[in-house]
Amino acid sequence: MTTRPRPFAGMLAGALALATMLATPASAQETVVVTNRVVYPGETVTTETLDEVPLRRQLKNPAAVVYSRVELEGKVARRTLLPGRLIPVNSVREAYLVEPGSPVTVMFVHGPLSISATGVPLQAGAAGDLIKVRNLDSGTVVSGTVMADGTVRVGAS
Repeated sequence: MTTRPRPFAGMLAGALALATMLATPASAQETVVVTNRVVYPGETVTTETLDEVPLRRQLKNPAAVVYSRVELEGKVARRTLLPGRLIPVNSVREAYLVEPGSPVTVMFVHGPLSISATGVPLQAGAAGDLIKVRNLDSGTVVSGTVMADGTVRVGAS
């Protein structure tokens, strides 16, 4: 004897899910962060430029937008952020710690050995970014990781 699929069970589960969504109180609505003025590319986002508003509709990809002020504080806009619009996560970036042309300390650390030199970044970079740096003494171009203190750490190749 074979069992047949029960279409009624699937409809019942869908109806229960819909009833649960509709029974959610308005105070439990999700809030999102929007800007209250135009924020231009390259401009740092501050808490004064942000407002929290209730989310009015279900999003197709909820992970693609910013929900809290903490996620945006100190970030830099990659593109123009319009007032009242949802802010996509990929439209902001971390602030750069090193800029091209400004001298930085390049560090090589291996066990007890520590070598430092002065270099000039060829690319801008935030903490954790891999960038190219030119050694001022030798002119050699090396790749290194930007550290939180603004130095660049290189490894043995």
